[in-house]
Amino acid sequence: MYFAALLARTEDGWEASDTELDDVETLSDLADLARESAPDADDTVLVFIEQEDAWFGVVRVDGEEDPRVFVSNAAAAARSSYGELLLTDEMLGREPKDEAVDLDALDLDGTEDGEPETEDDDADGSAVPSGPVGDSGILDDLGVSAKELLSLEEDALGDIADALGASDVLETVR
Repeated sequence: MYFAALLARTEDGWEASDTELDDVETLSDLADLARESAPDADDTVLVFIEQEDAWFGVVRVDGEEDPRVFVSNAAAAARSSYGELLLTDEMLGREPKDEAVDLDALDLDGTEDGEPETEDDDADGSAVPSGPVGDSGILDDLGVSAKELLSLEEDALGDIADALGASDVLETVR
């Protein structure tokens, strides 16, 4: 079961709204959705995504800046369509995928068996780390240190919201 919410930091405190991610296909789409939810274009917006007991992710969007991302368990998130939104090639330390593949240049003769994928391999066969990835200092200036973020387990999003002073507004959308 998934949970996703947007928390916008305003002059009056935090405002939360639940969100549907069905129409979101990329991290850029998610950042645009976050920006649209902000009452003011310069507000900080946090996107919380969680798959119960498996992983959580936090995306931070500050105005028009590039989104910053933290994922608690990349391998678990890689097996999730919502997690795949957050796991960029850059974050995983691999070369960007070339979307245009020249099948004629591959010289396929029908005898290729290929290597079986392991549990932690993604579609291109590269290993995905089983631990946290991304910007662990994403919430430092909001009162959640990198060390605290890395140590969170059950109800991580609730603990983050509590530290931000936003637990009441988060609970209204849960």
